[in-house]
Amino acid sequence: MRHVFAIAGRELKALFASPVAYAVLTLFTVLAGFFFLTGVLQFQEYIMRMQSFQLSEQLAELNLNDHVIAPFLHVMSVVLLFLIPGVTMGLFAAEKANGTQELLLTSPITIWELVIGKFLAVAAFVALLVLLLALYPGLLFWYGNPELGKTLTGLGGLLLVGLAYAAIGAFASSVTASQLIAFFFAFVLLLVLWMLGFLADLGAAGGGAAGSDVVGDVLRYLSSAEHFESIVMGLVDTKDLAYFAAIVAGFLILAKACVESVRWR
Repeated sequence: MRHVFAIAGRELKALFASPVAYAVLTLFTVLAGFFFLTGVLQFQEYIMRMQSFQLSEQLAELNLNDHVIAPFLHVMSVVLLFLIPGVTMGLFAAEKANGTQELLLTSPITIWELVIGKFLAVAAFVALLVLLLALYPGLLFWYGNPELGKTLTGLGGLLLVGLAYAAIGAFASSVTASQLIAFFFAFVLLLVLWMLGFLADLGAAGGGAAGSDVVGDVLRYLSSAEHFESIVMGLVDTKDLAYFAAIVAGFLILAKACVESVRWR
């Protein structure tokens, strides 16, 4: 484990030594502020419109979690689709391009220590992004009364999504020596994984047979958006946790196999 944390520390230092980390942090914070402010203003306008029609019963049912925080977290999960590949693209691709991968593979560290260490570095960066994001819903506790448990659950769900994206990005970086290819490969994988639920809904709207219903259920289960939706709504199910754990473990195993394949050549 000592090697794992040493590798993670080295990767974090390298990440913050480049402009990539600061560009991602700045862009993420600015976009978060924009979408959060937009959501709050839309919610305020919606309340004023309902007050003008004197819809007191509907007003009593409104809450900040469902109308502000949940949509905000959904939008930021989409933003992560674009940002995390930029963070992970150099994890292994840079080592291949610089010719230092062979040196790492002949050092006293194992392949697993290398892969886990690099993944932990990105995981720490993702946790930092979620922590910065938590400041925005935190403002609502000062001026309103959102549900604490539901808010923390949503932020935890976003962290799980970020970790899954990081594992996929690590795999994409392990298959190529080009950081640009690694970025687009990771982005395409994440986009497909996110859109599987929409494909299932399109099939259901087409009125398919029983076989297509089974395919739709499989696509929904494989969709990261579907599992994130459940967690944001405050429903923590073991199947959702198992899904993200399987995604992280599966793509890290694939990344390990790709890195190790250098020794077979």
